[in-house]
Amino acid sequence: MAATADTTFHTSGFIRLTRPQLVGTMGGLLLALLVAALDQTVVGTAEPRIIASLSGFDRYPWVATAYMLSMTVSVPIFAKLSDIYGRKWFFLTGLILFVIASAFCGASGQISLPLDGMNQLILFRGIQGIGAGILFGLTFTIVGDVFSPIERGKYQGIFAAVWGLASIFGPTLGGFLTDHYSWRAVFYVNLPVGLIAAIAIWLEFPSFRPQGVERKVDFAGVLTLTACLVPLLLAFTWVTDYGWTSTRVESLLGFSILMLAVFLYAETKASEPVIPLALFRNPIIAICSVASFVLGMGMFGIIIYLPLFMQGVMGVSATQSGSLLTPLMMAAVVGSIAAGQFTSRTGKYKILAMCGSSLIAVGMVLFARMTGDTLRIEVVRGMVIVGLGIGLIQPVYTLAVQNSAPREHMGAATASTQFFRSIGSTMGVSIFGSVLLTIYKRDFANGIPHGTPELALKPFSNPLMLQQIRPQLEAGFGRYPGGAELLKLLLGNVRGALVDGIHAIFFAGAIVMCCAVVLNAFLREVPLKGKMQAEPEIG
Repeated sequence: MAATADTTFHTSGFIRLTRPQLVGTMGGLLLALLVAALDQTVVGTAEPRIIASLSGFDRYPWVATAYMLSMTVSVPIFAKLSDIYGRKWFFLTGLILFVIASAFCGASGQISLPLDGMNQLILFRGIQGIGAGILFGLTFTIVGDVFSPIERGKYQGIFAAVWGLASIFGPTLGGFLTDHYSWRAVFYVNLPVGLIAAIAIWLEFPSFRPQGVERKVDFAGVLTLTACLVPLLLAFTWVTDYGWTSTRVESLLGFSILMLAVFLYAETKASEPVIPLALFRNPIIAICSVASFVLGMGMFGIIIYLPLFMQGVMGVSATQSGSLLTPLMMAAVVGSIAAGQFTSRTGKYKILAMCGSSLIAVGMVLFARMTGDTLRIEVVRGMVIVGLGIGLIQPVYTLAVQNSAPREHMGAATASTQFFRSIGSTMGVSIFGSVLLTIYKRDFANGIPHGTPELALKPFSNPLMLQQIRPQLEAGFGRYPGGAELLKLLLGNVRGALVDGIHAIFFAGAIVMCCAVVLNAFLREVPLKGKMQAEPEIG
């Protein structure tokens, strides 16, 4: 719709924005999502330099764990607070917190604190995760505030495409910055982009306070939800190292279940609960939440373990395996944009959910049939199929939930899909990882020649590291008579054991995604709403 700079631009949504406001708001949201998404991918390529600089190999997994924990916990909490007090200042707080924490992450080890450099980085990554959780929780909610459901699909498809592009170019950007500048630049690059996004939102996105909402924070819900999620995510993180029956994992899971019961009780008593349980009486929101959980399990099973297959079975280097995921991410970008255009023109979303989940299931089946002789073109074919499926399905659940959620619970309802997807991905990685290691250890042990020294077998306990230490292994085994032949045999055992373990993962993933197809069959399609009559007060 044409509009001059001094006239009101109707976006057919809930908030009236002038054209400059609309451009500034969308630009700020896209930049904020870009830096948050990039931060999940660029750090991985800087890992060796970070470990060398801060001497923290034993604690490096906590750099990712701290970020994941704080991000997952903060998504539903701040989404609900924005339902009560408005979006703008919470979003800006999250963005500024993310930028400041990025600066401190880059300065880790150079700050005078009673913590060494690695612990400083872990602390600041946890704070950065809080900011990222606010951004992820509110970005799509603000899109829902600005556009009507019939328009949202197009814009949410664009936002999903930005996420996909960040996944493609993030590792390359991280490697370039690390090689040509420093690993610290991986974090410092967030500062100018984040500040531009903050200025755009501050200047152009109007502040509005929801009407008719009791402004009372559910502190009991916040505390019990945190006490439930932190041990749950820690248990799933540690299960690969310690096993399901370890005292540490069992204690954390038991405490998490106890706090879940307390949280559910607290929510029934709260006037403004963090996660309104009444939302899940709506079958659309309930199905979308469960389907998001299932999608998270299936999606991360592919993203995590497909590179492992390419490195450990096909002999592809770590750098090459990252670039080989490009077809999957590019297909996801294309699928996201196509899904957004389709929903905006037809007002339908169920067919996208059905097609997307079916394509992912088909891709999983193709991956489950891979062997050591599989060609790269066959892997690329599977990735394109899966990527299209992911792209088609990504915008659907947020769109369906926003279309059916009460206006006063828009933030909490939107965050529910991201929240359950995050929990599903964490569970999927831990469960699939446990299955993989169990099968790998069993099959690898079956092929070990009798009398092989235990010390010689130690490097093979972690197949992820073999590609990096291959030269050292060849030099070490080459010093002993028959060592080269033994190494060749052991590496062959690794290859066969990985094939069996990854087969099991992708077969399980195919079953999981078939469950998603069934769930989507029960997803009720409500016609997407057009222009709304009532708009909230801005001020």
